[in-house]
Amino acid sequence: MKFSTREDIEAPLSTVYEAVTDFDGFERQLLRRGVDIAHDESCPPPNLGAVWQATAKWRNRAYDVDAELISIDPDNGYAVESRVGGVECLAVVDLVPLSKSRTRLLVSAELKPTTLSSRLLIQSLKLTKGSLTKRFKKRVFDFAQSIEA
Repeated sequence: MKFSTREDIEAPLSTVYEAVTDFDGFERQLLRRGVDIAHDESCPPPNLGAVWQATAKWRNRAYDVDAELISIDPDNGYAVESRVGGVECLAVVDLVPLSKSRTRLLVSAELKPTTLSSRLLIQSLKLTKGSLTKRFKKRVFDFAQSIEA
């Protein structure tokens, strides 16, 4: 199952790149939402190979999430691969300069089940894909608006 969206931001590429690679800021947001998260200090982000371990609660159950920065291209974007239970997720952030003061942000996330129970979960999520896509696009839109502000 794949989610993707794009937003045009009235900001130079360097400004948008700084915002999308503010991994400490993303960690603080997750902590405020009740997620326990830590990254490996031997390879801090935004270095290639940066690793995070997190524990998130969903429906009164704790899930362990492992994420790794698998590629990073300065001023172009990055990719993060994560695993939770039997689901693997590849999240990709791409930046395209449209002009000196305008940048296109492309964000995609692809979920792949690796077990039978995770396949059932993904199938049930497909039933609500419309609302999930709407929420995904709204989050990216809000993030883009915060960069412009």
